[in-house]
Amino acid sequence: MSMVQAPPLATEAENSPAPVAGGRNRRGLSLVAARPWLLLAPGLIILAVLMLWPLVQVFIYSLQDYGLRQINTGENNWIGLGNYVEALSDPTLWTVVLPNTVGFAAVAVFVTVAVGTLVALLLARLSTLWRTIVSSCIMIAWAMPAVTGTYVWTFIFDADRGIFNAVLKDLGLIDQSVNWFTNQWSFYAIVLLNVVHHGFPFVAITVLAGLLGVSKEMLEAAAIDGANAWTRFWRITFPTLRPVFAVVIILSTIWDFKVFAQVYLMPGGSGGNRAVLNLGVWSYVESFGQNRYGFGAALAVLLTLVLIGITIVYIRFLMKEDEL
Repeated sequence: MSMVQAPPLATEAENSPAPVAGGRNRRGLSLVAARPWLLLAPGLIILAVLMLWPLVQVFIYSLQDYGLRQINTGENNWIGLGNYVEALSDPTLWTVVLPNTVGFAAVAVFVTVAVGTLVALLLARLSTLWRTIVSSCIMIAWAMPAVTGTYVWTFIFDADRGIFNAVLKDLGLIDQSVNWFTNQWSFYAIVLLNVVHHGFPFVAITVLAGLLGVSKEMLEAAAIDGANAWTRFWRITFPTLRPVFAVVIILSTIWDFKVFAQVYLMPGGSGGNRAVLNLGVWSYVESFGQNRYGFGAALAVLLTLVLIGITIVYIRFLMKEDEL
C-alpha cells in the first residue's frame, strides 16, 4: 500500500528571501511610479524659476507702495491690499478700462471666428493645389509680428500720409484729412482690423482641418432633402465641429484679452489718450510711466486672475473631450 507523503515543510531558510523579494518589488514599484516625476523634474524646475517665481514677485510688489524710492533704497513699504482697493475703487477701471478690455475682446473674438470660419468654408471648396497656395498666403498674416502689423495699419490710417484718408478724399466723402486715432470708437475699430487680420488665419486653418472630416454623405443627403447651405451648416457642420469652435473661441478670448502692442503702439495708445486704455496698457503706463510699480503690479495680478479663469475653463473642456 502506497502512502501519500505530505509535502515537506518549508524551512526557515527557504522562507527568509520572500520578504526581501517583496521589499525589492515594492521599491521597484515605487521607482516606477516616481520615474515620470523624475523625468519631469528638470522641466518643472525650469518652469518654476522662469514663470512661477516672476508671478510671485509681481504679487509681492502688488502688496507694496513700490516706486523709485524703494528701488534705490531697497526698503519695503507694505500696504497690504491697498493697491487692489485703489484699483477697484478707481472709476477709470469701471468706466474706461474694463469696457475697453472686455468689450473689445468680445467683439474681436466674434469677428475673428466668423471671418476665419468663412475663409475655411471657402478653402474647403478649392482644389488641393489652390487650397495649399491660399492657405500658405494667409498664414503670412499670422506669422507677421504684432509690432509690424500694427505699424502697417497705423500707416494706412495716418492722418497726413495714410491711404485711407487719400481714398476718402478722392471719393469726395471728406474734405480734410481726419485723425482716426483721437476718437475712442475709430481707434478700436483700427485695432480690431489689426487683431482680426492677425488672428483669423489660425481660426481658418483649424476649422478647415475639422471641415475636411465632416461627412460629405450627410451634407449631400441634406442637400437632396432640400436643406440650404445655412441649414446644412447649423444642423450638420456646426454640431460636428463644436469642439473645434470651443477651442478656437477660448484661445482667441485669451489672446484678445491681453492685447497690448496693438493698442500701445497706436498714436495715443501709450497713455496720451486715456479714453483708449485697456487693462494691460493701464498696468504698463502706471508701472513705467508713473513709476508706480506696486499699483501696476496689482493691475497685472487682476489681469492674470482673469486669464487664469479662462485657462481653467479651457483645460476643463479639453479634459472632458478626452473622456468622451
